[in-house]
Amino acid sequence: MGSSFRLLKILRVLFSERIDELLPQPKRGTLKALTWCIPSVRMKRTRGERLRDALQTLGPVFVKFGQMLSTRRDLLPPDIAGPLAELQDQVKPFPGEIAKSIIESDLGCSVDEIFSEFSSDVMASASVAQVHAARLKSGEEVIVKVIRPGIEKVIEEDLKLMMTIAKFVEKNFVDGKRLKLVQVVSDYRMTILDELDLMREAANTALIRRNFEGSSICYVPEIYWDHTRRNVMVEERVYGIPISRVDVFKEKKVNMEKLAERGVEIFFTQVFDHSFFHADMHPGNVFVDISDPENPVYKAIDFGIVGTLDPESQAYLAQNLIAFFDRDYRAVAELHVESGWVPKDTNIGEFESAIRTVCEPIFQKPLGEISFGVLLIRLFEVARRFQMEVQPQLVLLQKTLLNIEGLGRELYPELDLWKTGKPFLERWVKERLGPKGIVDYAKRNISRWAVQFPALTNTLLSTPDRLERLELIQLQQAEALKHIGQEAKKSRLTGHLSTLLGLSGLVVAGAALIAEHDWLAGHWPFAIATLSLVLLMRR
Repeated sequence: MGSSFRLLKILRVLFSERIDELLPQPKRGTLKALTWCIPSVRMKRTRGERLRDALQTLGPVFVKFGQMLSTRRDLLPPDIAGPLAELQDQVKPFPGEIAKSIIESDLGCSVDEIFSEFSSDVMASASVAQVHAARLKSGEEVIVKVIRPGIEKVIEEDLKLMMTIAKFVEKNFVDGKRLKLVQVVSDYRMTILDELDLMREAANTALIRRNFEGSSICYVPEIYWDHTRRNVMVEERVYGIPISRVDVFKEKKVNMEKLAERGVEIFFTQVFDHSFFHADMHPGNVFVDISDPENPVYKAIDFGIVGTLDPESQAYLAQNLIAFFDRDYRAVAELHVESGWVPKDTNIGEFESAIRTVCEPIFQKPLGEISFGVLLIRLFEVARRFQMEVQPQLVLLQKTLLNIEGLGRELYPELDLWKTGKPFLERWVKERLGPKGIVDYAKRNISRWAVQFPALTNTLLSTPDRLERLELIQLQQAEALKHIGQEAKKSRLTGHLSTLLGLSGLVVAGAALIAEHDWLAGHWPFAIATLSLVLLMRR
């Protein structure tokens, strides 16, 4: 009932703001009839302003969607992109007095005991939290981030509705299962609920600060742990120009090409070197220190949403990107099959041909003019044909890549994303998948292997005795089978019965041996097959 009520509210808000006008002309007629009974409000506003207000009214889940859209100015008309950009840090704030009461409740003391200065005015207000300026008693300038009161209940309602829609789509639409919408929504639920815990965001910030320690291109603020709790976070205040202020950068003669390329470099460094990346890099979360216009330095904040990639996904992604931009479509097709992103029985030749058909027209343009947004849309068409399943671990990465591309194009329209990224990826593949990578892997894991070595040694040393015992058991089983086989011959069941009894004897014999060793017991199918092979070779 709650989800149905929320859906009705969403439809009412969207139609009252006449969001149907954003749809292509042929599709408007199907919704026109639904708008006659819902009064439109303040129609003097532009369609972008009405979309912004609708998303803001609907709450944080929808605001996040608007923030993501706002980074793609190359894909949106200016009258829509401009108002949506205001969602990055200009969401309607809640009163400063309420923020103070939340701070005091979480920290267990008055604001005056912690801060020598605290501003009730809001510096920035986003979908989940808002920020106030302050100064610690020890003199450091800080910002205080406070979670919106009651926000968790609103988010839970929206997430339940999203899950209901996802289940409906998976059950009733052809592409539903392939898209894994339920899993995607489930992952998104964890992501956005994690954002409500400022202790988690503080930990993310501290890790990324460590990762970029000593970096000349990226700075991350310090966390003050003594004053950080679930609903309150205190961190160092950083100064810089918002990344969206292209006019200021041009006025100050900032090296725009270097600024754009450094943004791409930071992204690839986080994804492939750190395996831990800022997944919410909209313009409201990125500032630039331009004290040296030739060497701009990024200052990143708001690490509530982060992403990670396991080593296998990293390797396949890097190799796929390299093969893709080398236009080696055969390698792209094979890597997709090897990684399990498409079914194992996929016809490689047909898949390669489909990828080539989609990508070759794009690559007729200079690399600097290729949009990843358009590319992903085209590849999605190929994915539908070959039942490529959505990879939830890559959803945040794709979103972040689109954000980075949007920022880069806005800063420096001639940005060649591949010119910056390809050398990085080639170096990564050489270091991680070559001899040096193998040695580094061994160094990282040697302590764990040392702990396991005694148990492994005991297993190896006792293997001959166990094999002899297993062979004795097998001989006993063979004698029994021979006797039973002679009896079974009379009833013409020799072939089937002998086979079944042979397998039974093997399982019993293997189980008798494996039960003596815990490690083997956890891997019994492999253990039985291996031991059986050894015995057959010995005989």
